[in-house]
Amino acid sequence: MRHRTSQREQEQEQLPDNELEDYLAALAPDSDTDTTGSGRRFGGAEVHQLRLPLMANEQLREIAAYRNTSPMALAQEWVMQRLEWEAQQLKQS
Repeated sequence: MRHRTSQREQEQEQLPDNELEDYLAALAPDSDTDTTGSGRRFGGAEVHQLRLPLMANEQLREIAAYRNTSPMALAQEWVMQRLEWEAQQLKQS
């Protein structure tokens, strides 16, 4: 027995699926957004790549495992702490 699709099903198959394009457009940085070119924007955040020497990377992984967190989360926590410290130093000078 041969399966025949209805005309409505055929029309729906021909319509473009814009869900993926809409999702990617929502994630894309705005064209008028100021950026240093160091990363891509995601919501209110910006992505930066961090290259570490192998020994530092291994230390980061070990400390993160000891603290039951990911190396990325730990590095982000440390950067945020350092930025807060730097801001305090600027206020004091």
